[in-house]
Amino acid sequence: MDIKGVFTIMPTPFTASGELDLASLDRLVDFQIECGVYGLAILGFLGEAHKLASAERRTVIETVLARVKGRIPVWVGIRALGTIGAIEQGREAEALGAQGLFAAPIGGLNDAALFDYYRSLAAAVKLPVYIHDYPEALGAEISAELVARCVKEGGVAGIKLEEPPVGIKLSKIRELAGAQCKIFGGLGGTYFLEELERGANGTMTGFAFPEILVRIYEAFAAGKRDEAARVFDHYCPLIRYEFQPKVGIALRKHTYMRRGAIASDFIRPPGPKLDAITRGELERTVQRVGLDLDAKGRQKLI
Repeated sequence: MDIKGVFTIMPTPFTASGELDLASLDRLVDFQIECGVYGLAILGFLGEAHKLASAERRTVIETVLARVKGRIPVWVGIRALGTIGAIEQGREAEALGAQGLFAAPIGGLNDAALFDYYRSLAAAVKLPVYIHDYPEALGAEISAELVARCVKEGGVAGIKLEEPPVGIKLSKIRELAGAQCKIFGGLGGTYFLEELERGANGTMTGFAFPEILVRIYEAFAAGKRDEAARVFDHYCPLIRYEFQPKVGIALRKHTYMRRGAIASDFIRPPGPKLDAITRGELERTVQRVGLDLDAKGRQKLI
């Protein structure tokens, strides 16, 4: 499978009382596919995977894969305290039918130990394994040199790159690992255009208007770089506002709820809540770029 384009990091919907909301999960999958995304990534940091019981984790994977029905690839997030736990999660995702894994590093390890961790995980499964490089949230820094070694010697397929300055690191990885390494951006899409210009294969992020990122990617892929830049620049105020540290997940869940994709914007504790002023700011930002927070389905873009 040619892995490229826009992959949405999916939130995990809960009811207003905090239980898994599988009906909303089905609706959210349909919404993403309607918006034209190239793939889904579940049980990442945005998916509150660290707040799920093991049985809930399995249920989320089963529900998403059953709804997708092979139409687009589904990647599953891996986050464990040790290699054995990561392999267990990876093998479960593989057995259930996932198409890829994006694995968080284990904090506190040196480069040699991190290499052994990723090599062991990649050897234990047949699915492609991608490094999830997000030091701010995951507590581990992964150098470009280590990424290249993991790809060339450790069986790793690529990286979800979220360590600023992303452009400099992306170019270094490309230089060291070549086209063999698949590189996806993230960070809410805030550097998506620059990532594409530096050779990224796509982006994997939770931006709650994924049709915008799809439009940017497809214009760029078609050689219409001026058009890609125009769309990116127009929607930058929304991309910037939504990707706020600590409160970003609340903004995204609220947006998906208003857009009709999920029934509740509940976040399991500990987690942020939106105040009335912030909700008003979001509403005005969406309106300012010509979108409607209450419109259902894929929206028409400029």
